[in-house]
Amino acid sequence: MIRRREFITLLGGAAAWPLGVHAQSAPKIPRIGLLSPTTPSGVEKTLPRFRAGLRDLGYVEGQNILLDFRWAEGNYARLAEYAAELVRLRVDVLATYGTPGTLAAKQATTTTPIVMIISGDAVATGIVASLARPGGNVTGSTFFDPELHAKRLELVKEIAPSARRVAVLYNPSNPVNAPVEQAMERTAQSLKLELQSYEAQRPDEFGEMFSRLIKTGTDWVAVTSDAIFRTNAERIAQLATKNRLPLIGDVDFGQSGALIGFGANLPELWYRGAYFVDKILKGAKPADLPVEQPIKFELIVNLKTAKALGLDVPWQFQQRADEVIE
Repeated sequence: MIRRREFITLLGGAAAWPLGVHAQSAPKIPRIGLLSPTTPSGVEKTLPRFRAGLRDLGYVEGQNILLDFRWAEGNYARLAEYAAELVRLRVDVLATYGTPGTLAAKQATTTTPIVMIISGDAVATGIVASLARPGGNVTGSTFFDPELHAKRLELVKEIAPSARRVAVLYNPSNPVNAPVEQAMERTAQSLKLELQSYEAQRPDEFGEMFSRLIKTGTDWVAVTSDAIFRTNAERIAQLATKNRLPLIGDVDFGQSGALIGFGANLPELWYRGAYFVDKILKGAKPADLPVEQPIKFELIVNLKTAKALGLDVPWQFQQRADEVIE
């Protein structure tokens, strides 16, 4: 016979044992740290595609995956601090958007896997050794910014053969500028274009920047690929149109009022970012995952802006566009 006290002790132990096993066997939910140089509104068009990519791979936010965001809000100097903070939190993957954020993440850790959702020319900026064999702890998607910006100058000359001067807008805080400038200068010489550089790091500098460039008799404005510029695409496009200047930038600019938009399909690169995250969470090493490049580029022609500027866009040029805004 079992005494009453022994029975209660046995019963209590039996009840506690399964709970203990359950607590010990509860799976750890992977945490993804996402480092962005902008604000949440700056990725409102692209972040949903990243989440969609995760969902399509079986991840449900809050259940079997967690997203931890850090927003630099246009202050690139804060990226290093936030990258280090996410590393201290021991995130399973550090996802980055833009070259400054990717470099900050790489400087913060050599062990935590880093996924570039998108970064400009990761080879030229030293982020990876090569596309096929990235080495280290970084993989993801990149595009050759220098060639992309050179192509935009060719489009300017095609649509406006008489153009002579192009004002180029840079963010001096973006380390991808050096190879971009070199490629644009080479192409400008072959096209007999004169480039004039103008810098801005914050939205409150845009007005002064345009006040300076309109005094130089420029024919066109070309905006380099930068998260701060992209987040404020509509404002920059409005400033250009107000000053009767045709503007070319990436796809977001064409959709926001610039005359021409040309670049990679960024939402799809965010969607693809989920693929790299999934591979790493399932055991793959970043060094073994080749860096990818976008295969789809889009051309946007904004005829509404052309009309406001009093410009004619050749019909053949319109026919090549992926989207014509009227």
